[in-house]
Amino acid sequence: MKAVDFDYVRAASVHEACELLAAGDADRKLIAGGQTLVPLMAMRLARPAMLIDINEIAELRGIEEYADAVTIGACTRQAAALDSPIVLRRLPLLARALAHVGHTQTRNRGTVGGSIVHADPSAEIPLVAATLDARLTLASADGEEEVAAEEFFLAPMVTSIRPDQCLTRIRFPAWPGRAGCGFEEISIRAGDFAIVAAAAQVELGADGRCRRAAVGVGGAAATPLRFDTVAQALTGQVPDEARLREAAQLVRDLVEPDDDLHASAEYRRRTAAVLVERALGAAVRAAQEASA
Repeated sequence: MKAVDFDYVRAASVHEACELLAAGDADRKLIAGGQTLVPLMAMRLARPAMLIDINEIAELRGIEEYADAVTIGACTRQAAALDSPIVLRRLPLLARALAHVGHTQTRNRGTVGGSIVHADPSAEIPLVAATLDARLTLASADGEEEVAAEEFFLAPMVTSIRPDQCLTRIRFPAWPGRAGCGFEEISIRAGDFAIVAAAAQVELGADGRCRRAAVGVGGAAATPLRFDTVAQALTGQVPDEARLREAAQLVRDLVEPDDDLHASAEYRRRTAAVLVERALGAAVRAAQEASA
């Protein structure tokens, strides 16, 4: 099949893109990587009346580091983020997750912001955003607003972004000190969306105890989930194998998966706990090695 007829406009600025969005109804769509939108249009599952190309807007690209965070432009290619020494050094959890996103060809075109706005509950980049409590900047013709990732994801492929808004950048907190991360996922084939994925980041104090932790799971609910309860169970504790296993088992009662053709809800529930334990173990080992 082929897409239905549509108008195409290349926006020169964020303001122009937002004005074009505001001038129409929900039938106008932004396009950058197009790795999801274009196939949907080809199958006529999406029928936008206008595509607004934001690829040439320089302010939507780039990676900048600050004392406590790394900001990534929404149109930054996933491949560029994966290859970035800033991301590898300051956001190792995102670097680990990006290696699981699609294939080289899709990462060359897919964007960091596009994955977040698409909001697949099994996707790796939204999971990292939720786990690290990233802040998302949304622009409209009237100005900008910032929302937390936890408030942005509402349901599968549903977010709080309005039809007249454009995601411009994502601010990921960057942890100082003795921090390590782990990322685990199960998928049918390499490059597929995860059946279940787990992300963890742990910071250790000089005494070897957990100073803080962040834990998230994708593919086991309608949105990517951040588990503060699990993090709190580890904070102040020596993260040995028994403690990690005990904390990870909390996940079984916190996720709300559904049955589908890929896996049963019970499989996802059990797998989520196992992957969280593995991700936490990897995070603790990395933190210990960083301080050696």
